[in-house]
Amino acid sequence: MRDYRWLHEYCLNRFGSAEALEARLPQPRSDVELRALSDDRYLSLMALRVFRAGLKHSLVDAKWPAFEEAFFGFDPQKVVLMGAEHLERLMQDTRLIRHLGKLKSVPRNAQFVLDVAREKGSFGALIADWPATDIVGLWKYLARHGNQLGGLSAPRFLRMVGKDTFIPTDDMVAALKAQDIIDKAPTSQKDLAQVQAAFNQWHAESGRPLCQLSVMLAHTVNH
Repeated sequence: MRDYRWLHEYCLNRFGSAEALEARLPQPRSDVELRALSDDRYLSLMALRVFRAGLKHSLVDAKWPAFEEAFFGFDPQKVVLMGAEHLERLMQDTRLIRHLGKLKSVPRNAQFVLDVAREKGSFGALIADWPATDIVGLWKYLARHGNQLGGLSAPRFLRMVGKDTFIPTDDMVAALKAQDIIDKAPTSQKDLAQVQAAFNQWHAESGRPLCQLSVMLAHTVNH
């Protein structure tokens, strides 16, 4: 595996200047900001990620104000009380995306948020305190305890809330293959550990957050 310098030099050459490169890179939220984000916002973004999966994001985003209204501003204390009859009524609401499985995930994830908040003080405390050096461990935790947060949904949700993470998109996986870090999409614990180790090394060498390294790496794939 090559060190960080090749990645930086490649991206500088691709975009022409340090300024042009920096303009393309995301900035993660600080631990203070993540801790300050309220539980209802975490639940809203979690639900948004679930509904975006497999659908055009602009379609889902356009309907989100109606979702905020239908789900009581995603207050987990209220959403957790929504039973089967309430969800069946929402299936008749033409303002919403009427997918029963995804609608059911919202009160289930409200219970998840409440369980974490009861243990940690807030859901944001869990997200803020989890070390980026084991971000794949947080993906696993979210997939195991949340509802419909498997696959790429956990890392995409974390990127949405501003937690520092890489995302194994097709381009990023292709770049990791080119570096002989993995030979297929990382789904096994062994492959995920190898990817995490590579990102940890590049982070140590560069001081850059994982999300920036992830985007830079994806740009090394030629289209």
